[in-house]
Amino acid sequence: MKRLTSALLLVCCLAGCSPASPSNAAAPTPVSRPSAPPTTTPQGPPPAPEPVADGPCPYLESAFVAEANGQRATKVRISADKPHPACFFYRADGNIQLTVRVFVGDAKQAKAAVDQAAPIDTSNPATSPPGWKGGALGAEKGSVYAVAKEGTAVIVTTNQAQSIKARRVAEKTITTLAL
Repeated sequence: MKRLTSALLLVCCLAGCSPASPSNAAAPTPVSRPSAPPTTTPQGPPPAPEPVADGPCPYLESAFVAEANGQRATKVRISADKPHPACFFYRADGNIQLTVRVFVGDAKQAKAAVDQAAPIDTSNPATSPPGWKGGALGAEKGSVYAVAKEGTAVIVTTNQAQSIKARRVAEKTITTLAL
C-alpha cells in the first residue's frame, strides 16, 4: 500500500496535480494589459498659411475676386495646404488685397480658426450659407468673414471695409468646392 500511495503521489506531481489548496489561498490577480495611449485632438487653430508658389487659385478666378472685391488682382499666390491651398490675391502695389483660406480637418480646429479670425465676442454673427456659422467684422483697414461647418472652415480677409465683399467670396468658395 505504501508503494501505491507513493506511486499516486508521484503521478500527481508529474501531472501537475497538487493537494487541495487551503481555503484562505489568495485568488489569482487578473493580468492588466497596457491600454493604448489616449488619442488627443489638436487644440487651437491650425497654423496660418503662407504663400509658397505663384497661382492660379484652383477654386476662385481672379476675375471673380476683382469684381467681388472691387480691385483688379495683378498676382495670385497659393499656399502648400492640402486638400485646398490658401489663395492670396495681390493688388498692383504688391500688397495683398484678399486672402481665402480653406481648412478641412478636426471640427475643434476649424471652429478655433474661425474664432481666431472673427472672435465671437467682437464680431457679428455670420450664418451664410445656411448651416455654416462664424463671424464677420468690417473695419476701415479691412474686413473678415469666417465660417465653419463640422470640420471645415472658410476664412476670407480683404482690404475692403465692407465684410459683404468677403462674404461673397466665402460663399463662392463653398459653392465651388461643394463644401
